Amino acid sequence: MGIKTFKHVDYLWDEKKALELGDDQVALFLYRSNILGSDLRITNYGGGNTSCKTIEKDPLTNEEVEVMWIKGSGGDIGTLTRSGIAGLYTERLRNLKKVYKGLHDEDRMVGLFNHCIYDLDSRAPSIDTPLHGLLPFKHIDHLHPDALIAVAAAKDSEKVTKEIWGDTMGWVPWQRPGFDLGLQLEKCLNENPGIRGIVLGSHGLFTWGDTSYDCYINSLEVIEMASEYIEKKIKEQGEVFGGQKVESLPAEDRKEKAAQLMPLLRGLCSSENRMIGHFTDADVVMEYINSNDLEKLAPMGTSCPDHFLRTKIQPLVLTLDAGEDLSNAEEVLKKLEPAFEQYRKEYKEYYENCKHDNSPAMRDPNPVIIIYPGVGMFSFSKNKQTTRVASEFYINAINVMRGAEAISAYTSLPRQEAFDIEYWLLEEAKLQRMPKEKPLSRKVALVTGAGGGIGKAIADKLAEQGANVVLTDIAEDRLKEAVETYTRDVATYAVCDVTSADSIRKAYKDACLEFGGVDLIIHSAGLAISKPLEETTEKDWDLLQNVLVKGQFELFKQGVDIMNKQGLGGDIISIASKNGLVSGPNNVGYGTAKAAQQHMVRLLAAELGGKGIRVNTVNPDGVIVGSKIWEGDWAEGRAKAYGIEVEDLPAHYAKRNLLNEIIYPEDIANGVFAFVGLLDKSTGNIINVDGGMANAFTR
Repeated sequence: MGIKTFKHVDYLWDEKKALELGDDQVALFLYRSNILGSDLRITNYGGGNTSCKTIEKDPLTNEEVEVMWIKGSGGDIGTLTRSGIAGLYTERLRNLKKVYKGLHDEDRMVGLFNHCIYDLDSRAPSIDTPLHGLLPFKHIDHLHPDALIAVAAAKDSEKVTKEIWGDTMGWVPWQRPGFDLGLQLEKCLNENPGIRGIVLGSHGLFTWGDTSYDCYINSLEVIEMASEYIEKKIKEQGEVFGGQKVESLPAEDRKEKAAQLMPLLRGLCSSENRMIGHFTDADVVMEYINSNDLEKLAPMGTSCPDHFLRTKIQPLVLTLDAGEDLSNAEEVLKKLEPAFEQYRKEYKEYYENCKHDNSPAMRDPNPVIIIYPGVGMFSFSKNKQTTRVASEFYINAINVMRGAEAISAYTSLPRQEAFDIEYWLLEEAKLQRMPKEKPLSRKVALVTGAGGGIGKAIADKLAEQGANVVLTDIAEDRLKEAVETYTRDVATYAVCDVTSADSIRKAYKDACLEFGGVDLIIHSAGLAISKPLEETTEKDWDLLQNVLVKGQFELFKQGVDIMNKQGLGGDIISIASKNGLVSGPNNVGYGTAKAAQQHMVRLLAAELGGKGIRVNTVNPDGVIVGSKIWEGDWAEGRAKAYGIEVEDLPAHYAKRNLLNEIIYPEDIANGVFAFVGLLDKSTGNIINVDGGMANAFTR
């Protein structure tokens, strides 16, 4: 098989891999789906649908029947597996035509899909199911390629479709997905026998083939032809989006501005629910947001339903100058607040003007996409994946606008049509089925000393409970290894020396750019030096004070500045030590520094409570197994102080606590979670995680 050459899409079919799948048509359909979904120019995350039809034995009659296998509701073709598809009797699905009563009957029809299920392990069938079932082809792709939606969203879409593909492509005007759209596709095919696909107005593309490979190639060729047509039109125009209006700041300046602005935007976007942020200044974004046509195009909103479901009806465009001084947060906030109030007001008007008697209650009126000409594009949503995907979808929308404007003129969906999809009862039902959010969802945690030991265990616990985590440590190799233990969109890392204010500033900048700000600050970075007074040097003393005390001070000071900008409160946790409460031998430098950490917490708790910022301490003791500080001289020093061997330390520490338990890093992480996930009305307090040490009881 000769490899096809494509310029505008990626040809990813691996014949060797396909041959390994043999004649398993479902496996081949899943393979095709995954490689199609891996190219964001072809379809965005969670968008589109794919299917195949096979002959199977009916378990009830032993007769051979046709079964359609299709992506289930809420899935993503790029990551689709067998568990994410639905298997339906094709004939039963087609027989639903006999009971369909018209457009007002769409929602009922979705419930009837369940009566067509062949495979009892099926995922819930999606609204697109009849679009595939009513067509006769063995393999079908329904995709949302930027180039095709550009054709579909052009004001003369039908004419352009004819111009590009002649009589080989059908065209169906916009309407909501559902059973009737399936009937319209069937009608279009009957009226245009032999066509290779159908363009859906303002929506996307249907293509097909007798084999999975034929279908794949057909999809790529159709997309390539549309892309080439658009490229030619852009060249003829000589410019896109009416040319440049605003000049971009240099890349590093853009990131600096974005990091400064992010916490303010996050706070404003979180007026109803706390949000996670994302920032991009990709070339494709800058070309659009710096253009003369931004003012015209942005308020029009997006054209494809998948786009505006993720990005809201339209973005918020900031009127700040690219070179605006953002150092005075209060002054900047005064400029931002009216823009947000206006956006919320307009969204409420959109809801009130378009709502029906049975519409769900109005959702969060804050923007998802925020545009800052000259700087970049921000997005905000409930978690990192959703906000990153929202950004990707708006980039898709930008590509659509570019293409449609080059072809003729961009058209968006009427507001009522957009509302009817956004507030569709079926869409609401999907939202209601979403699993309950975890306790720390929507929160961002920065953890120092997270390259291993206690810090990594804390980061793991917070991530497990739903938080996004910024891992910081002085050792980049340990950070790289640590961050790889998390799935995508959960964690990032920043090399951070807590003795350096600039290094701390850089870590917070990374946190703001990656997630929008910070809600939980856990100072776990540390070292331990165990020496008697006469052996303790000034260098030892300064090192302990700089890392444990000064480092904590600078970390908390800069973190509180971000929390103040957000206006969302927060949690600050110091990982101190039992040694800050209890006197012990050979420990003057370490014990003093730990006591200072503990008292700093009390002072800050008293100062910051009015802002909703809680400051607490977790005191470990005897965390030997898995703790980095016990890998050096500290272990030898403590063993010497107690007159035992190093290898006997875990048992020694366990014996001396009331519960006779070995304390692990995970136990300290549980102590942190108690404060940030459960004790939301506690501040200035200490939790000892030491197995019970009577001499450390707080009084």
